[in-house]
Amino acid sequence: MILEQFRLDGRVAVVTGSGTGLGEAMAVGLAEAGADVVGVYNTHVPEAAKSAVEKSGRRFIPIQADLISIEPIAKIVETAVSQLGRLDILVNDAGIIRRAPSLEYREKDWDDVMNINLKSLFFLCQAAARQFIKQGTGGKIINIASMLSFQGGILIPPYTASKSGVRGLTQLLANEWAKHDINVNAIAPGYMATSNTEPLRKDPKRGPAILERIPAGRWGAPEDLKGAVVFLASDASNYVNGFTLAVDGGWLGR
Repeated sequence: MILEQFRLDGRVAVVTGSGTGLGEAMAVGLAEAGADVVGVYNTHVPEAAKSAVEKSGRRFIPIQADLISIEPIAKIVETAVSQLGRLDILVNDAGIIRRAPSLEYREKDWDDVMNINLKSLFFLCQAAARQFIKQGTGGKIINIASMLSFQGGILIPPYTASKSGVRGLTQLLANEWAKHDINVNAIAPGYMATSNTEPLRKDPKRGPAILERIPAGRWGAPEDLKGAVVFLASDASNYVNGFTLAVDGGWLGR
């Protein structure tokens, strides 16, 4: 039955950025489909995610890690395997955004955004893929891209660069690792009601202008990503490779 292909029973997922917003919602969605979850966070302890995951009958292992460096990556994979027995799914949601005009942008802000959004994402993909190959089980990697993987935006040069890189890297890794039964895909969220977009939603000019352009007529909610992440993590997407799925209320089609 087709619905059974969406089940994630017995699988283990690592979700970065699980303390708030999109990462929290995706961690809960994966658990609701049957997966145990390792929730990686930095400053926001994922109490809500832990409670919701455990309420669904699944296990939740929190790991604090600052992904501005790749140093914690080996520990993240080792913890998943040692405490939950395996690794099947990686969701790379951790990311930051810093706004400033391009003429004024500072090197440190550029480096911080690129390190978290792209460099650590790549090395997490690499570590997960090595574990999948070691297990001989294949696996699923879901990177969180952005509408700015397709568009330019303004005032966020390294964010646009990093998210364009995420889309390209997703395609490259899918090409290399499909032979190992590893699917690498991405989700490009639209304008979502999270802490990252709070300045835009409060902006008296840009907030209403953005909302007016969204065909769905609303900002996205983190829960809107649950279906997409479960699909890409499940057997239902076994022949989907290197694709970036927009969940944007129709923004890119406008």
